[in-house]
Amino acid sequence: MAAGDARDTLAAPGTPATGPDLVPGGPATAVTNGPRDRPSVALTFHLGPHEAGQDLGLAHQLLADAARLGAPITVFAVGQWLDEHRDLVPTVLAAGNELANHTHTHPTLTALPADQVAAEITACRDVLARLAPAEGRYFRPSGTSTATPLILTEAGSAGYRTVVDFDVDPLDYTSPGADAVVARVRAGVQPGSIVSLHFGYPGTVEAFPRVVANLRAAGLAPVTVRDILA
Repeated sequence: MAAGDARDTLAAPGTPATGPDLVPGGPATAVTNGPRDRPSVALTFHLGPHEAGQDLGLAHQLLADAARLGAPITVFAVGQWLDEHRDLVPTVLAAGNELANHTHTHPTLTALPADQVAAEITACRDVLARLAPAEGRYFRPSGTSTATPLILTEAGSAGYRTVVDFDVDPLDYTSPGADAVVARVRAGVQPGSIVSLHFGYPGTVEAFPRVVANLRAAGLAPVTVRDILA
């Protein structure tokens, strides 16, 4: 599908805001990694406003590299930003990538009361339901590296059974340079790892092909969160 056709994928007004495997209930379960006995690693990327804003050119370059390398990624998108740049959705979903929930406006979620946490989660959920109805299985909180009990409770109420944390964080959003990103991922990764990375940082985009090459040299396959948790 061409980028200009993204609006054709929108659900009709009034369509219930649901996604695959979303079942409201008790607290969600937080996961930091997949099974350690499988030779796979999930490379996850945050998409939307962050410390460096968001450069669409860098986003397209990263997505093109992922497709060229046959390395699917999981994109945790900020809902408000994604809604404003919905033409990017078909490109994000190309080549086996997946989209997931990273709140609506990217606040520090641990600083908010329960009703605002709930609103951040459900608003992004609803954006994903309109823009990519087959996507949106997972939630990752913003502004914290670990889901708190409150976040797990509100995520569960919104239908998410799994909140995806991570066990490898190269701190690429501090712009340490491509070499540092590559070295930090290589030092921390192991079978089943979930790696936290970001769009919008030139060093991360430059590092990505080397990160993928290092994984494969170690006998590890880059996969989506959906596949690593299957």
